[in-house]
Amino acid sequence: MTNPYEHDYGYDPYAPEQPAQHPYPVPYGSSGSYDSTAVLPAVDAAPAPTPAPAPAPDAAPAPGHGGRRAARGRTAPAAPAGRTGSPIIAPGMQPALLTALLGLLLAGAAMAGRPAIVAPGLLLQAVTAAGWFRLNGMWPARQGIVLAFLAGVTADVALLATGGDHAPAVLIGTVGVWLMLVLVLQLRHHGSADERLSSLTATAASTLLTVLATGFLATAGTSAGTDPVVVGAVAVAVAAVARAVPLPGVVSVVVALLAAAGSGIATGGATGLGTGDGTLLALAAGVCGLIGLRVASYDFPSRFVHFTAGVALPLTAAAPVVYVLGQALAG
Repeated sequence: MTNPYEHDYGYDPYAPEQPAQHPYPVPYGSSGSYDSTAVLPAVDAAPAPTPAPAPAPDAAPAPGHGGRRAARGRTAPAAPAGRTGSPIIAPGMQPALLTALLGLLLAGAAMAGRPAIVAPGLLLQAVTAAGWFRLNGMWPARQGIVLAFLAGVTADVALLATGGDHAPAVLIGTVGVWLMLVLVLQLRHHGSADERLSSLTATAASTLLTVLATGFLATAGTSAGTDPVVVGAVAVAVAAVARAVPLPGVVSVVVALLAAAGSGIATGGATGLGTGDGTLLALAAGVCGLIGLRVASYDFPSRFVHFTAGVALPLTAAAPVVYVLGQALAG
């Protein structure tokens, strides 16, 4: 029977013991016995291995095994340095011009009638939902963006069906229902606890902001009419452009607020709101617009953030103030 140890390991435990082999030739005399006086041949020491020269930093590894050995011998590249500097980066003039264009579209639609506000209002809500997620470092977040945008659409439809006098109940009810939907959908999130919390807060905040952007449509349905929408939207447009002018920080803020107040004098006098009330409303809308612009600036340079949140947040932040002051000044 064949011993398996012979084939697997080359060793047979049942074979008779063999004499140990000396690593060097053992000198024997003529009689065959070991001669202790014989001189062993000199054995040269094995030469020490010579290290291979390190390849040049820019040299490409040769193909084959030598190339792979050279690649393994290289040191790993240093990790890129982290971003430094202030995280407050103003969006700049181009997003400000887009904000001004969207504000003028809202003002023009308001002068055309309440239903016309829906089209620029939907655009504002879509950009708000996308910009808030990107501002929080979440991209792509298609499900959350669609969810927040649909909350705004639901609020628009409910306002058109009920009228502006019921706007607080409509907006609060919409936010409550959609927040419950957000909580239910977050139960399906399979990420870590921190990821689920970040997703929940970002989705809830985006939903709330998108619904608040409906404030322009809600204002047009009240007894105040569309005049506060015209005054507030133009004030935010002017303030955003003035803030983007390269001036010292405090001077830029003052110039932007003065520009907003000046626009209120012009639009208030041209509408039925009046010069004094128009100035007050425009100044308040300008302050809210600058706050929204500041929030959108809290990021390292990112063109997507600047062209979404930087465009929409000034107008979105001003929408609730336009609704509240519009009704207060009309009463």
